[in-house]
Amino acid sequence: MIDALVAFLFKFRPVVFERGDIGFLTPWPWLLGGILAVAVAVPTVLRYRRVRARTTRRDRVVLSVLRIAALTVLLFSLARPVLVVSTVVPQQNFVGVLLDDSRSMQIADGGSPRSRFIQEQFSPGHPLYDGLAERFRVRLYRFAGAVEPVEDGAALGFAGSRSDLAGALDRVRAELSAVPLAGLVVATDGVDNGSGNLDEAVLALRASGVPVHTIGLGREVFSRDIELTRVNTPRRVLKGTSLVVDLLITQHGYDGRDVPVIVEDDGRIVASQQVTLADAGQAATVRVHFTVTEVGPRQFTFRVPPQDEELVEQNNVQHALIVVEDRRERILYFEGEPRFEVAFTRRAVLDDPNLHLVVLNRTAENKYLRLGVDDSLQLITGFPTTREELFTYSGLILGSVEASYFTHDQLRMIADFVGERGGGLLMLGGRRAFAEGGYAGTPVEDVLPVVLEQPEPSDFFAEVVVTPTPSGRTHPVTRIDDDEAVSAERWTRLPAVSIVNTVTRVKPGATALLKGEGDGLVDPQVVLAVERYGRGRALALPIQDTWIWQMHADVPIEDQTHETFWRQLLRFLVSGTPDRVSIALPSDAVAPGEPVRLLAEVDDDRYLRVNNSDVRTRVTTPTGEEWVAPMEWTVQRDGEYATTFVPDGTGLYRIAVETRDGGTYTEQASTWLNVADAAREFYDAEMRASLLRRVSEETGGRYYDPTSVAALPEEMQYTESGATVVEQHELRDMPILLLLVLGALSFEWGYRRWRGLV
Repeated sequence: MIDALVAFLFKFRPVVFERGDIGFLTPWPWLLGGILAVAVAVPTVLRYRRVRARTTRRDRVVLSVLRIAALTVLLFSLARPVLVVSTVVPQQNFVGVLLDDSRSMQIADGGSPRSRFIQEQFSPGHPLYDGLAERFRVRLYRFAGAVEPVEDGAALGFAGSRSDLAGALDRVRAELSAVPLAGLVVATDGVDNGSGNLDEAVLALRASGVPVHTIGLGREVFSRDIELTRVNTPRRVLKGTSLVVDLLITQHGYDGRDVPVIVEDDGRIVASQQVTLADAGQAATVRVHFTVTEVGPRQFTFRVPPQDEELVEQNNVQHALIVVEDRRERILYFEGEPRFEVAFTRRAVLDDPNLHLVVLNRTAENKYLRLGVDDSLQLITGFPTTREELFTYSGLILGSVEASYFTHDQLRMIADFVGERGGGLLMLGGRRAFAEGGYAGTPVEDVLPVVLEQPEPSDFFAEVVVTPTPSGRTHPVTRIDDDEAVSAERWTRLPAVSIVNTVTRVKPGATALLKGEGDGLVDPQVVLAVERYGRGRALALPIQDTWIWQMHADVPIEDQTHETFWRQLLRFLVSGTPDRVSIALPSDAVAPGEPVRLLAEVDDDRYLRVNNSDVRTRVTTPTGEEWVAPMEWTVQRDGEYATTFVPDGTGLYRIAVETRDGGTYTEQASTWLNVADAAREFYDAEMRASLLRRVSEETGGRYYDPTSVAALPEEMQYTESGATVVEQHELRDMPILLLLVLGALSFEWGYRRWRGLV
């Protein structure tokens, strides 16, 4: 509407003025104007002087301004203004038209699918296509994951699993670089989930002087939609692990509605809970709790059932591949004095087939009780003195043992056990632990998630009732019942436990899961805190008698709180602990034909990076075929090796990394990759007008929508790209000039009549 009004008043659309320059054909416009101004102004002033008695100063100013305005417009017209603009030579320039062929074009958020616009508008016989073909030599391309030429829009199937907008712009620019190119036209919803860099593609087009005109299809905000945006799950877990998984849900049009969130393990429902949706556009985090019981690669599905009148149902589902392992993780528990805690902790996890607790209990000077050792020589001299020996464990528990027991090298080794090896460290409360044990100022202090405060007098003692913090109510360690509210209530019914360490603050980045309050305590005590440190994690449990939760007279014999807590705590302690060789994938799921870059990290038995290893990958397809390829050191990071393969079919692919020692290759690590027809196109699928406008503005093009795109063929011809000629368009007959003169004279006459000066 605005463009049409501008074209009526000024003869041309705004884009023509943006691309052109204003000039004058009369070489002496100001001389002529001066003569006319004097010839007209002198009689006018004399006349105003004769009627001065009837005029005020304001009257003379208003009338003079109106007369001079009319004269200025006439002077502008007599100077013969012209618009100088470059236009394309008909049929001498090419235009590349990129048509989005991805699945998101199937979305019917405008009453009809987005694809219909492409099928209709970019086919012969339609004014848009014919208008472009009349002025340019048109080349049509379909793009999704790849780019292909097509005859017309009707040939598209809209089945692409991703939109590589950056790659498409680069490919078409390169393909048409040898011909006079007037510009590119892109019809899309603006989704770019390919591997290319859009900023680099735009910079290349700008440097080449190729304008990109974008056509945005779809709505910027859906009227009614629920999207399960993200699911955070561990890559691998032990069998029987209790998981608390965070889901991110956004919605429009369903404010405050209660909907179920369902979790399935290969089609079997393992959890379901009701969730109240947040306000429109706000992302809400939802936590679901379930236990993994089946071994192997498990495909978990998280979904919200489609709601009434929902525009996009495909984005209500997320899939996550979790590798469930049935293996034993070795944990070293070093206790500095005989305590009941040792026996009850060991008994709590004794029946867990996936946890192997090795106990080293100092009973006297240089005397140790060893439990759960593999042979008679293991830990015979006490705590490990080498990285090779300590790093064979996945987790480490330090009980009431003073820091002075260890050498500085051992303290440094404990810190490296967490930061470099990626193991889990748990420090328990006791007279010889935390600040009371002299750990302040040691490398271990840096690892702990709590602040070591000045020790209280040696007789400090307090009993506390333990309750979960807001974070602890849903954490997998401290959730001791399937129902969140019941779990929190059960904590309050447990008997009080004792503390001898003053710990009231956690470090920045750490999370307190349990707190304790009791008589005589000013501040709540930190009972359980956790923090990521380097490749591993560290936990602090500054109480000394969790066994009371098992043996107190008020605790029923059948109560399993103590056992549940310790099993969950130790499973969490060692979850995600890397092996000497680890594999990293770009994502859990990819589409067939999509390149997959495999990364492997190789360490020696001291977990130091190895750059000269002979590494290869062995990929087993769902049909049992094998693909073997060497992995090369990336040079960018120590111990990192990479290769790329392209899966050609759907299903689960087993990926193994092998290293050669001598003449044979030995498998060191393995993982799984799910190859499926991904539905990523339906996530975050609203039309991205801001991105499309930026692409157009930065390359010198224009942004259109379906209501304004009819002007595209005409406006594209005004460009400096390709084969062009310079044209001059007269502007003195613009309707706006006549309207301005008539308006000024009419207003002057009306003002004089109103003031009685006629």
